[in-house]
Amino acid sequence: MILNHKIFADFHNADSSGRIRLTTAGTLEDIKRLNIELQNGLQVILNDHEEFETVGIIEYSENENIWVAKIDWNKITHF
Repeated sequence: MILNHKIFADFHNADSSGRIRLTTAGTLEDIKRLNIELQNGLQVILNDHEEFETVGIIEYSENENIWVAKIDWNKITHF
């Protein structure tokens, strides 16, 4: 399932596997505002509201007990 909603992502907030942590205030506000129920395999559009955007696949990080988004760092759109 792909959501067309854009949620904020801090591309500097990646874990050791290169997944974006979905823990920043802006990200959590967007998830709540858009009423997104995070689940493994969900695809969302990640955007830093300034210059970068990409598709992310939601995963739950068992190591950190948080939601993250797996991205292809080579497919980030710069605008």
